Amino acid sequence: MGHMRVAFLLMAAFFVLAPAVVYPVFLMKVMCFALFACAFNLLIGFGGLLSFGHAMFLGTAGYASAHAAKVWGLTPELALLFATACACLLAWVTGLLAIRRQGIYFAMITLALSQMVFFFYLQAPFTGGEDGIQAVPRGRLFGVFDLTNVTAMYVFVLVVFLGGFLLIWRIVHSPFGQVLKAIRENEPRAVSLGYDTDRYKLLAYVLSGTVAGLAGGTKSLVFQLASLTDVHWSMSGEVVLMTLLGGLGTLFGPVVGAAIIITMQNYLAQLGAWVTVVQGVIFVVCVLAFRRGVVGEIAHFIRKPL
Repeated sequence: MGHMRVAFLLMAAFFVLAPAVVYPVFLMKVMCFALFACAFNLLIGFGGLLSFGHAMFLGTAGYASAHAAKVWGLTPELALLFATACACLLAWVTGLLAIRRQGIYFAMITLALSQMVFFFYLQAPFTGGEDGIQAVPRGRLFGVFDLTNVTAMYVFVLVVFLGGFLLIWRIVHSPFGQVLKAIRENEPRAVSLGYDTDRYKLLAYVLSGTVAGLAGGTKSLVFQLASLTDVHWSMSGEVVLMTLLGGLGTLFGPVVGAAIIITMQNYLAQLGAWVTVVQGVIFVVCVLAFRRGVVGEIAHFIRKPL
């Protein structure tokens, strides 16, 4: 576990020192998506459940956070709490339906549910349709810290990201996490040992959806915007790409994968629609050359889990 702590300290140090040389809003976007990818990885990397609908949690929390802050006038921490609770509730309801199936059927059900949520937000009056909820006030954290200050906002996002990451770390290394890995490896054997696998999978799905919601709620406060982009099916595909690129079933992989994808989108923006083509080429190269993902290959090389 010593090398894991070193890796965590290096990651934390990078995000603490990086604003000196990199645009802070860009780094905040990286952290939001890194947390989203970590949440997704908890489900697929450790539970073996491939969800094609994770964007619904990111988008739902984004709308909930933006609506609570702008219309109800809640403080940022309460808006974020409300957003996370909404994502948790949605994950529980959709999870009850989805985990009855396995493999590709599970993936298709999550995609169908996500599309239903997308069309609901497209039509719902409070979401602003295709315009989204704009000019979301960042407010004052605990009534003291003014989040319109970029430094204060950055510290807030960093604390949320590191807190979410440590929560996932704790889940993965808990007895619950070990049972989850056992279900991923061999579900019939886990059943024969007396574990209620459906209950474990549902809990993993709810936890994953809740942390994804935490990322979505934070993102809408950072950009002061909640839009349909975050609920669209392409966002669910993007998080799969981030996780596979970084390393499936590794703790730090999704963070690296998210950083690579967001950096590409940011610096290749002038290519327009060609960005997705370039992403596709890089993804193909990664799948052929780094079968375990970037962090997965590093972990294999040093023979220690990351």
